[in-house]
Amino acid sequence: MIGLMRNTFYNAWDIERPSGKSDAGDYRSAFQIDRDRVLHTPTFRRLQNKTQVFWSGEYDFYRTRLTHSLEVAQIGRAICHFLLSQNDGPLTPDYFIDPDLVEAACLSHDLGHPPFGHAGERTLNYLMREHGGFEGNAQTLRILHERIFSAKRTGMDPSRAFVDSILKYKSLWTELKSATGETPKHHFLYDFQHQILHWALGENDFPLELPPGKARDGFKSIECQVMDWADDTAYSLNDISDSVRAGFLTSDKIIHWAEKNDHATSAGTPLGDLILAIQKRRVDPFVGKRIGRYIQSTSLIEQTNFLSHQSKRYRYHLLVDPAVKAESALFKKLAFEVVFLSPQLKQLEHKGNHMLRALWDLLEKRYIHPGHIDGQNFQLLSADTAAEIEQATEASHKARLICDFLAGMTDGYASRMYKRLFLPDFGSISDLIG
Repeated sequence: MIGLMRNTFYNAWDIERPSGKSDAGDYRSAFQIDRDRVLHTPTFRRLQNKTQVFWSGEYDFYRTRLTHSLEVAQIGRAICHFLLSQNDGPLTPDYFIDPDLVEAACLSHDLGHPPFGHAGERTLNYLMREHGGFEGNAQTLRILHERIFSAKRTGMDPSRAFVDSILKYKSLWTELKSATGETPKHHFLYDFQHQILHWALGENDFPLELPPGKARDGFKSIECQVMDWADDTAYSLNDISDSVRAGFLTSDKIIHWAEKNDHATSAGTPLGDLILAIQKRRVDPFVGKRIGRYIQSTSLIEQTNFLSHQSKRYRYHLLVDPAVKAESALFKKLAFEVVFLSPQLKQLEHKGNHMLRALWDLLEKRYIHPGHIDGQNFQLLSADTAAEIEQATEASHKARLICDFLAGMTDGYASRMYKRLFLPDFGSISDLIG
């Protein structure tokens, strides 16, 4: 049904690209072009060796950033189809949320995340604290606009609706720092991205009722809202599945945690159902059924705001059944407190942090302060990467490029590079490849 007739949900403003180039004559829609440009890049493929929860490559059944992104994309498309199928909703066969656009957003939402999961993100943000910080969502925007086609460093010329669909956060680093008096820990855009944000919003300024921070971040296009809920669905359920398989979540641990936090575990409650699924070794069917329930918990309500006249993308708010939303939050809290805070994972996070800091310190000395390594300028990076850093005139720009290099690494590549540089007994010609 989707795609058989012209979709009046979108207008020319939605599909406009920064370059002004038209997609006329291409057999694909603007949003299919966006999706394809992301899908067929090394940046996307590198997600296969980036940590989701457990270190990538440790076991073949654990999710990585790549498998997570694919699962989010499937859930996002399913939400689009479900919303269109509702007879009492506002969508029709010629007026619907484009599943290709949502899929592009879902496939892209983790492109900017560095190696070693959220621990790697926190480490790079700390290391970049004097240079405007590091944030995974901001890095995704940087990749799409400036870095994804590495030869020209020109980005992929994304459509306005696509850019807007991955903008989970719309506050600049300096805005949050000024508002709180502290260096932001997360949920910001880089200061130099203000022009991209301004373009995405059609040069419209935020109204006073949307100050920097949570209020502004809550202002999302409908596609971004769908992507966000699809991400929450996959995150809260699939991470639970991996944690059970890894032995981090057992019935006894869940019962102990529930008693400590005064959560019910009786039959028919979320935790009770999860415990029963673990005991019967039916966690995957449990997760699959829950994903279907989370998809079907959504509906649309119409709203009015400063952009709702400009685009249908801002005319609707995604409602999620409060009980389902609460269950998702409960599962995320369970995974965080029982799994993510466990000594085993914290030890791995410490190791990833140690490697990234060591690599940063060395590259900073070599490329921001040349001659500081025993007076010698060792060539530690590829010729193209080194040349781009050396041609930058400001220390903050050099630091940003070093950060780009580290953030783009897979877990395995970061580990191998660390070993080559710091372990005396590691290194051969074969080790130097990749």
